[in-house]
Amino acid sequence: MGIRIYRPTSPGRRGMTGLTYEEITKKTPEKALSVPQKQRGGRNAQGKVTVRHRGSGVKRMLRIIDFKRDKTGVPGRVAAIEYDPNRSANIALVFYADGDKRYIVSPTGMNVDDVIKVADDAELKPGNTLPLKNMPTGTLIHNIETEVGRGGKLVRSAGTAAQLMAKEGDYVLIRLPSGEMRRVRAECRATVGQVGNQEHSNVKLGKAGRNRLKGWRPAVRGSAMSPRDHPHGGGEGRTPIGMPGPKTPWGKPALGYKTRKPKHSDKLIVKRRGK
Repeated sequence: MGIRIYRPTSPGRRGMTGLTYEEITKKTPEKALSVPQKQRGGRNAQGKVTVRHRGSGVKRMLRIIDFKRDKTGVPGRVAAIEYDPNRSANIALVFYADGDKRYIVSPTGMNVDDVIKVADDAELKPGNTLPLKNMPTGTLIHNIETEVGRGGKLVRSAGTAAQLMAKEGDYVLIRLPSGEMRRVRAECRATVGQVGNQEHSNVKLGKAGRNRLKGWRPAVRGSAMSPRDHPHGGGEGRTPIGMPGPKTPWGKPALGYKTRKPKHSDKLIVKRRGK
């Protein structure tokens, strides 16, 4: 999928780019696999804002994606490649031989009328799903399970791929797109190939209104507020933070303060991302 550059007919159009969508073969979603999505504006079940700067945006239908890939031994034909407004990757509509229809994340190289399969001895081709222990080292994979039978949790964004680095007894070692090296149970399943729509990260929105359509509202700097609204606020003119370390609007430490609680799966991380 290529990048389209718009003519600078207005300041908002100058520098704006978009995708060409030549891979998309079907415009309307499958009715049986889509449900209405209620807009919550960043609010939880109590009606309190837990995620700031969210709201408005274009109404969307939520596509039901098959991340578990549990149609073992049943071949499926790719009927269409579709756009999904709820994720960066494209999705593929698959018609299985038993009459079932499902959406999956579309990998690079998948085309309409391709036949895919979920099996322990499936061929190493984009879209096929098989256990990690049956893949050779060096294979590019996505939609990786972290627990057997729980469905793919890792590597589902556009253009991403993990690599199977080694096999160590009951575990395999994979390198994630972030650079993190992690052990995963060898019985866990993953899908072969790289997630499609690699050009997604190169799109320039060009104007604030395009971000509003995606459901993002304006974010105001704390230093532009008054002291009652933000710890960074107040002062004559532009002033520094004036306190040890930046704070959230509620006075909690921000930027570098570790908030991650110890997870049971942390012991499976061999090398953390970054430096």
